[in-house]
Amino acid sequence: MLAKATSLLGFLRNSPQFVIPIYQRTYSWSERECRQLWDDILRTGSDDDIPAHFLGSIVYIEGGDFHVTTLSSLLVIDGQQRLTTVMLILEALARRLGDDEPVRGFSAKKLRNYHLLNSLEDGEDRYKLLLTQTDKTSLLNLMQQKPLPEEPSVRIEQNFTFFKEQIRKLGNDLGSLCNGLDKLIVVDISLNRSQDNPQLIFESMNSTGRELSQADLIRNYVLMGLEPTHQTKLYEDHWRPIEIAFGQEAYGEYFDDFMRHYLTLKSNGEIPKIRAVYEAFKAHSNKPEIITDGIDNLVADIHVFAKYYCAMAFGKEENKDLAQAFSDLRELKVEVAFPLLLELYHDYDIGILSKEEFVEVLRLVEAYVFRRAVCAIPTNSLNRTFATFGQAIEKDRYVETVSIHFLNLRSYRRFPRDEEFKNELSNRDLYNFQRRSYWLRRLENHGRKERVYLDEYTIEHIVPQNENLSGEWQEALGPDWQRVQETWVHTLGNITLTGYNPEYGDRSFVYKRDTEGGFKESPLKLNAGLGELEEWNEGQIGNRAKKLADMAVGVWSVPDVDNDILEAVHLTGNLKVNYTLEDHVPLLPGSPIRPLFDAFQKEVMALDPCVTEEVRKLYVAYKAETNFVDVIPQKNRLRIALNMRFHELNDPKQICKDVTNIGRWGNGDVEVDFDDSDQIPYVMGLVRQSFEKQMGDGELDL
Repeated sequence: MLAKATSLLGFLRNSPQFVIPIYQRTYSWSERECRQLWDDILRTGSDDDIPAHFLGSIVYIEGGDFHVTTLSSLLVIDGQQRLTTVMLILEALARRLGDDEPVRGFSAKKLRNYHLLNSLEDGEDRYKLLLTQTDKTSLLNLMQQKPLPEEPSVRIEQNFTFFKEQIRKLGNDLGSLCNGLDKLIVVDISLNRSQDNPQLIFESMNSTGRELSQADLIRNYVLMGLEPTHQTKLYEDHWRPIEIAFGQEAYGEYFDDFMRHYLTLKSNGEIPKIRAVYEAFKAHSNKPEIITDGIDNLVADIHVFAKYYCAMAFGKEENKDLAQAFSDLRELKVEVAFPLLLELYHDYDIGILSKEEFVEVLRLVEAYVFRRAVCAIPTNSLNRTFATFGQAIEKDRYVETVSIHFLNLRSYRRFPRDEEFKNELSNRDLYNFQRRSYWLRRLENHGRKERVYLDEYTIEHIVPQNENLSGEWQEALGPDWQRVQETWVHTLGNITLTGYNPEYGDRSFVYKRDTEGGFKESPLKLNAGLGELEEWNEGQIGNRAKKLADMAVGVWSVPDVDNDILEAVHLTGNLKVNYTLEDHVPLLPGSPIRPLFDAFQKEVMALDPCVTEEVRKLYVAYKAETNFVDVIPQKNRLRIALNMRFHELNDPKQICKDVTNIGRWGNGDVEVDFDDSDQIPYVMGLVRQSFEKQMGDGELDL
């Protein structure tokens, strides 16, 4: 590696051509980064006491250990964003200058011939900078003063427009801009292909501008080390179609999320942190079975699952029924379910799951998430629930086993049953509920062949929100009208939809019922029956809430599974033997170890209200999402198994035993024995680590 500081404009003048390799990310600077650079240039150019402005490094690779001295193309490893942005400024400035030269060296002719173009070359050799794909065409068109292509690079177009506007605002006072550009300094870093590792350098390079995304790192990791022909084929066959499917903006914003879901699925439920997706991908790609299959198969597999993701996440599904189900899930913002959804879509794609079954399972996922949101059940378990859900599916009995698994979820992971759901739905504030347009639309359109599009409808409070109710409303609600209004105004029974909200205002129920376009004439299912009522009061609000709640349990249905099917798939709790503590001889009343067990049991159950105890034949399990600690009673001691990997445990006293790949009772790779109540505080510190590992992955916000 050779490095030296140099003037950026001199660097561009002496360079033959910079090429952005296909494995590099697209141009991604936003107005924020452009404005920062613009302000730095003007500040530097207007102050004679500032000798230079350091812009960062330009790292490139070529055949030998030398700097820019020949006409060979230079592959840019780091610096694309800065190079491209300065090129946009220079082109915008050249258009403004024309034949004028406010500062020596700054005219349209000199800027283009010295810094933007290789004036004696033809074709693509004519340009100092070649970007990739859409970015490339857009920048070349600008350099030729041609219109942008039909589908231009969004960032190229936006940022060029920004700089043109900033230059226009300067009027004829362009000296500060020219001087500032002349003071830009970069570090010219030339890599030796035979001695330097471009990938390691790329990973560490983030000196200026926008941080590398996990997607940037993954794409470079996959493509950088390949031979050029292999690299190009892999990119054009798979990675470029992925970028196109996502779209310019969505690729930068959502590809990291997609890869996280993909890796969660491929690792049997191990959820990587969003900022550690790249490291998780490297670990995945280095698995023996992946290495055996080869990089081409890995990228092809990512391509397949990326198509599934785009169909579900971006409304690109062609099948009408699936598209509607995905749309409803998107409105609920159920991103946390994507590891399961990707598996479902794959099984649908290869014919294991029929379209009708796929829709049925999607509706169960929707019902599960919405019912829990209505019942205000904490969402911090949903990541783990959906990450591991596929392990419970028997694919020859797909819908049945999905349904059974939902029904067997307990405690804070439960699928709320009808009575709980109806009660919460009827009584909670649904007007200020985050998904209010979603539930109103779903209720209205359930069972309709001709869907009602609700864009032109607005929410109507039958009893008005206005605290200063009219005398007519006060009389209708009775002497306790303030309590009635405060209690029920935002609830299910009092909320509906109308296209006549301004006309209704705070007028009486009779007016809203009988006026033109009133409840009597409403075509909406939500308003059915309102036109037949003589009054509107607390009783009528309750009656309507009950009616709509009964409708809702059909929209968001609990899984319906026959007992025969439960037995057939061997997942019903009814097939389990119910053991008690007395089935464990060491725990019989009066046994020497029972007081120690009771003390330990009390501490474990106090960890969190979600913790449950399940007595099994060979051990006693304590569960959050799943077992986090199992107790194996011994005659004179307690042996516990912690459900975590041994290397993840912090055990300063080193009392734990690594039982990885060793036959044992209980779950997990950690085992510890104790026989004294004085040891409980330290042991609980170990148990708490296993518990918190299970509980620490929640990120959903409904």
